[in-house]
Amino acid sequence: MASMTSPVSRLLRRAIANAPSRRLSTATAVAASETPLSSLPKEDEAGTISMKGVKISARPLYLDMQATTPVDPRVLDAMLPFYLARFGNPHSRTHLYGWESESAVEASRARVAALVGADPKEIIFTSGATESNNISVKGFMRFHHARKRHVITTQTEHKCVLDSCRYLQQDGFEVTYLPVRPDGLVDLDLLADSIRPDTGLVSVMAVNNEIGVVQPLEEIGRICREKGVVFHTDAAQALGKIPIDVEKMGIGLMSLSGHKIYGPKGVGALYVRRRPRVRIEPQMSGGGQERGIRSGTVPTPLVVGMGAACEIATKEMEYDSKRISALQERLLNGVRARLDGVVVNGSLEHRYPGNLNLSFAYVEGESLLMGLKEVAVSSGSACTSASLEPSYVLRALGVDEDMAHTSIRFGIGRFTTEGEIDKAIEMTVKQVEKLREMSPLYEMVKEGIDIKSIQWAQH
Repeated sequence: MASMTSPVSRLLRRAIANAPSRRLSTATAVAASETPLSSLPKEDEAGTISMKGVKISARPLYLDMQATTPVDPRVLDAMLPFYLARFGNPHSRTHLYGWESESAVEASRARVAALVGADPKEIIFTSGATESNNISVKGFMRFHHARKRHVITTQTEHKCVLDSCRYLQQDGFEVTYLPVRPDGLVDLDLLADSIRPDTGLVSVMAVNNEIGVVQPLEEIGRICREKGVVFHTDAAQALGKIPIDVEKMGIGLMSLSGHKIYGPKGVGALYVRRRPRVRIEPQMSGGGQERGIRSGTVPTPLVVGMGAACEIATKEMEYDSKRISALQERLLNGVRARLDGVVVNGSLEHRYPGNLNLSFAYVEGESLLMGLKEVAVSSGSACTSASLEPSYVLRALGVDEDMAHTSIRFGIGRFTTEGEIDKAIEMTVKQVEKLREMSPLYEMVKEGIDIKSIQWAQH
């Protein structure tokens, strides 16, 4: 290699020094120049932020942890070396770069497995829980299509599970969509009675993404084991938040997500039981990575991030749970102390405390959301937030359509503070009171009129 004083080096340095200054690569500069300024948040001299026609005084406090969580700084620290110096392809078997990336992937696989009581060989990395759910539902039933033609799930599952089941129905399979009780829990007797000789799979979400209800996984697993049926659970909202033991719970397939546990977006995992072996048909053709189940280059930095997030959760889950429970109690008591007509959707006893779904009577949910510009909350799943229809999860609980339209989901997490909870209480109460002042229905209720007994005239 030429030394830094060689003619080649001197020419190179001179060329770099005389080159026109350019902050971005050509492609990046073009893309940046074509990005409409209206799509970027603007901040004026007073610090007011304006985006999508909404003006707020500062970045809103974040209470939407079921949609996504911020990356834990410790997770980011673990990821960065694999974006910079250790950038090798983990499937390259002939040099150090590949070896160190492969070693990091396997270490992360072990960390994910440890959090759920699995063997590392049972963990398959995917792009997220949606892909894991698709592989589980479609892949399992397609592999066993000759003998198993029936799937059981619930009406409150995540949309990707419901859509996967509908896809199977178009392919000739039968699906039973179990109703849930008013508290959101599945009826175990109804589940057991619904299993048929040709039932191949039971899919029940561990923690519901909209209402936070925790299903009785151990009891469901026991029923499935006794009936000889494989139990799949979507545990995207449960991983690192409630204790999971795949052996004790009799889980055969389980979908996991990285960005719900303070890890990066774009990575997830699928647990596939080895003994007794659960067989599934791959849904993607390619190089046969991840034991042939999920082809494609494993993204080392993302996998390392998910592994680090799982390791942190293993150590801190109990502490996080106690702290988040206290914050949930503070939020619920604070709102109920100042407002009437506040209903908790879903079971309070069997619930992940970081998810608090409330309905406010005589208030339209979208108006409440728009009024809470300085609090980032949602009216339900981020995957269905484009729809103006009331939440299908709340409707499955038997919630009246008008109350389903008034629901707000508060998501509390590891980095949420008491100050943020108090501010959320203040702003929520203020906005609900403001909207109720404009509501003729609320005025009638205060006057003692039973609005449900009124026969409204139709024109």
